[in-house]
Amino acid sequence: MARRRPRLTTPYVRRHGSLEPATWDEALDAAARGLRANRGDEWAMFSCSKATNEVNFLAQKFARVVMDSNNIDSCNRT
Repeated sequence: MARRRPRLTTPYVRRHGSLEPATWDEALDAAARGLRANRGDEWAMFSCSKATNEVNFLAQKFARVVMDSNNIDSCNRT
């Protein structure tokens, strides 16, 4: 049986090129800054066709409203 690695319990952010422990507020702020910096048509969302309609709807809304991108594919045609 494969040995499992312990789960992370503390968030990490990249500072000066290396990952360092951070508070949850710092980690969420860093994630929000990263998402804000990469909005627009260069961003795309791909969601699973096996997800529920509600989950695919939320993914679509997130891509269009939050990330300002119409590039979304839920692969429902397979």
